[in-house]
Amino acid sequence: MTKKVYIGSGAGFAGDRFDAGAPVVETLGRMDGPRYLIFEVMGERTLAIAQRIKMRNPDKGYSPYLDHYLTGVLALCREHNVRIVANLGNANPIGGAKRVHELAKELGIEGLRVAIVEGDDLLTFMSADEVGSLPTVEGLSIDGKEIVAANVYLGARPVAAALALGVDIVLVGRTTDAALVLGPLIHEFGWAEDDWDRLAAGTVAGHLLECGGQVTGGYFCDPGFKDVPGMADLGFPVAEIDEMGGIVIGKAANTGGMVTRATVTEQILYEVHDPANYLTPDVTLDITGVTLEDAGKDRVRVKGARGKPPPETLKATVSADGGFLGEAELTYAGPNALARAKLAADIVTTRVKRRITDTGIRVEVIGAGAVFDNDRSERLAGDNRPLDGEYRLRAAVRTQDKAEAQYLTDEVLSLFCSGPAGGGGFRCSVLGQVNTSSVLLPRGPVEARSRAIEVTP
Repeated sequence: MTKKVYIGSGAGFAGDRFDAGAPVVETLGRMDGPRYLIFEVMGERTLAIAQRIKMRNPDKGYSPYLDHYLTGVLALCREHNVRIVANLGNANPIGGAKRVHELAKELGIEGLRVAIVEGDDLLTFMSADEVGSLPTVEGLSIDGKEIVAANVYLGARPVAAALALGVDIVLVGRTTDAALVLGPLIHEFGWAEDDWDRLAAGTVAGHLLECGGQVTGGYFCDPGFKDVPGMADLGFPVAEIDEMGGIVIGKAANTGGMVTRATVTEQILYEVHDPANYLTPDVTLDITGVTLEDAGKDRVRVKGARGKPPPETLKATVSADGGFLGEAELTYAGPNALARAKLAADIVTTRVKRRITDTGIRVEVIGAGAVFDNDRSERLAGDNRPLDGEYRLRAAVRTQDKAEAQYLTDEVLSLFCSGPAGGGGFRCSVLGQVNTSSVLLPRGPVEARSRAIEVTP
């Protein structure tokens, strides 16, 4: 009989539903084969936030949601022999592993073993100047800014090495999202480094699972056009992968949502620039020949992924000091609300530009199509919107000067008595920012330093 591995997703982004993992674990518990639960909770933005947290407290910097996701599943995973692979380590995998041990003790779980993957922190073996000189491929400019962190996308091999230690949980920092799935498959099946088509299939499985409920109808749903049942109890995906690279995507039992060729198609194409050359550290994936077949209710079979050697470079996220974001909002409602909101915007714009010359100022009226406007509010200059209704004034500035950011929020606050009638619901914040940029670097020095270690209590 062909060996199969079963992998479910408990989260697709930082802040995803905290209760989605338990039904997945219960479903995995009924499977006959190795079982894994992944949590994918990190992107460039969340990593930048984690770096800021670590700068304030070196013991922190792991996912602030770690407790939320693991509390409800740790005991279940032990009961059903489900291993966890997660990027909950964020900027501090060791700190995250220590917190997992503390959490297990609080829950009365004994003997839990936790490993981490190290090697993604470029600043442990490169200077900030060296990092800053690497070629930029996307993101905000970091030229002349203080670099606070640099993390490279590791592949699946270190994840497989961590699982080989015999641990219950593997926490990683910056890996590719698909590595959370491909790592367990390499560990279980022993796929070789040049087994391109199977590595490609494992990468497709990871790509389908990485965003949690997106492949089961979340984000796919568009009422009246693409209806999805049971969205309030959306079930997260469970994949069945065999040693030849065959994939069947399903979902947690007795949950809402759905798995169809349409939902799987949308997720396969998600964040793919070139379908013939999806670049990862493990394999270059070609999905142009992928086919989908119905395999029963809420089950879709995925076939035809092809692979070829990966690029000679690795991608890294560089985080730099981005100054401050000052942001404030105020609502106008009722008769003539649009006119009052627009007058408020004119007042704030006039006063703020007397003091702040920074070009990163935006003043807009939300509820009147602001999401389609630009930073100069040029696209929606007309009055082809209803005068009555509810409109929210928003003003924001990006600046290196915290006092300037605070000044903008103060100007919006002053509208209560020095602006048009009827403003209310004021909110404001001044927050430190991190700019992120993606760069490329040779893979050799990185892979020579990546390693898996067990963290003991």
